[in-house]
Amino acid sequence: MFKQLSILCLCLWSTFNFAQRNNTNYWQQSVNYTMEVDFDVENYQYDGEQELVYTNNSPDTLTQVFYHLYFNAFQPGSEMDVRSRTIKDPDPRVGDRISKLKDDEIGFMKVNSLYQDGQEVAYEVAGTVLEVKLANPILPGESTTLDMNFKGQVPVQIRRSGRNNAEGVALSMTQWYPKLAEYDFEGWHADPYIGREFHSVWGNFDVKITIDKDYILGGSGYIQNPNEVGYGYQDEGTKVKRRGKTLTWHFVAPNVHDFTWAADPDYIHDKRIASDGTTLHFLYKDNKDIKDNWVNLQSKTEDLLLFFNKHIGQYPYKQYSVMQGGDGGMEYAMCTLITGERSFGSLVGVTAHEMAHAWFQHLLATDEAQHEWMDEGFTTYISTLAENEVMDNNPEFPFDRTYRGYVSLANSGFEQPQTTHADRYQYNQAYGISAYSKGAVFLAQLGYIIGEDLLDQTIKRYYKEWKFKHPTPNDFIRVAEKVSGAELSWYLNDWTRTTNTVDYSIASVSNDVTQNTIVINLERKGLMPMPIEVELTYKDGSTQLFYIPLRIMRWEKPQFETVEEDWPWAFPTYKLELPVTNYTVTKVEIDPSQRMADVDRSNNVKTLEE
Repeated sequence: MFKQLSILCLCLWSTFNFAQRNNTNYWQQSVNYTMEVDFDVENYQYDGEQELVYTNNSPDTLTQVFYHLYFNAFQPGSEMDVRSRTIKDPDPRVGDRISKLKDDEIGFMKVNSLYQDGQEVAYEVAGTVLEVKLANPILPGESTTLDMNFKGQVPVQIRRSGRNNAEGVALSMTQWYPKLAEYDFEGWHADPYIGREFHSVWGNFDVKITIDKDYILGGSGYIQNPNEVGYGYQDEGTKVKRRGKTLTWHFVAPNVHDFTWAADPDYIHDKRIASDGTTLHFLYKDNKDIKDNWVNLQSKTEDLLLFFNKHIGQYPYKQYSVMQGGDGGMEYAMCTLITGERSFGSLVGVTAHEMAHAWFQHLLATDEAQHEWMDEGFTTYISTLAENEVMDNNPEFPFDRTYRGYVSLANSGFEQPQTTHADRYQYNQAYGISAYSKGAVFLAQLGYIIGEDLLDQTIKRYYKEWKFKHPTPNDFIRVAEKVSGAELSWYLNDWTRTTNTVDYSIASVSNDVTQNTIVINLERKGLMPMPIEVELTYKDGSTQLFYIPLRIMRWEKPQFETVEEDWPWAFPTYKLELPVTNYTVTKVEIDPSQRMADVDRSNNVKTLEE
């Protein structure tokens, strides 16, 4: 009995210890792609050979792997098609268009053969996911080579990827190859492609694309044969001689989790060397109506790059490409695809947002299916500041529209927690506001909670510690706690895992001039706690700010000279009694900065009669 008990205790200890190490010892998988693709511009089909070297850095033995076959989403009856036709507010770019595609307009990705270390393996296609039973398990620390022959067809442009988009760009080649799914401490992330974005494995890409010689390409990675392909890539003064009907473009992209390219025979290719040494490529249609905007965009893009370098961290790659294509704006490794027939302000705005994703998605690679608000929200926050600076805009409150978007959702009755899987929102609009607006407010409001300086330090340290990894929400909030010294788990929990709202009010104010005191009764009406700032305005126009700490933070905002007794969350009311010598109070206001996302500000101000 004792022996059995000892064994049981040992097993329990081992299980507990492993679970603990999963939370503290970070690991991630690695994959290296070598691909050769032969593209036919007449029928938009391509044949590919892919050698994939996969290293299992996990503590687990893997008996199966999964690939994403994204182009299979663009077929009648696919999950993307059915979801778009059944959700109440479909993306207008999709609607019912997939259901109407003909055989020569659909997208597909077909696997012709697959071998593991020279041994054929069994596989099955399930929509946009390839399920593979390995011939031999991959042990912890071991690598295996998977060789695949595949064929693809580029769909008519509908969502992100496609051919002949609305602005006439021939090829927007995003999510175009069989991509190995991510495996991490939560297991496999083999999500079907229904509507949202991706989560991928870090690695190196070596890609050769053979295509009609008249096409000009741009995308992820560094061109390896510039003097063969030309089009602005070649050495200065070098004349390029093209023979035959095709050219092979050779790109290498190190330490990325995606590879994208775009192509068009009428692309103009400009490049600019930023002051930090980064080469910025611009590929856009030879269209006189947009050319001036695209030329003027180039200096603004350098300004954006330098802003993000300063306020997040240094961009680590040698190049970044801004390419006309796609169906709006979408980020990819070392590049973005954006529609280009816009006003200049809109062109800068979409570039600012998509370029910021280079940091918050392609260097800080959060799982967008589970934590889309970290990517879209953090990007919205930093790109709003960047765009205002480079365009010399000076709004009093740069996040006013963002806050209003969140408050409208919070009061709508349709809000879902930010822990909701990105494909599981009841409404597309609810997803969009939650990811973009509420995600941005998370950061802006954190600036209210700990102070702007500490928020700036948090963002920089977060990037420094977690670039080239896959951080989770807890990883970010732990950085914020280390930087500030405050306890912040309550903030992460209430804001992202519930739909609790911030709602504080001034219940009553008694201004006793004879006693030189004012008594302010405050009330917490929402379930989400906050530290509170209360401003008094006096008859002579002067103001005074008082700070009420939140007890569960175990911390006080450092810049405040006037700090009151802390407010325990469970107490719904708080009495603030203040001396007001020789002054008459005319107004009392909760959160004059309006950085606190109070869902009802109508009860945040009390005006007093003399």
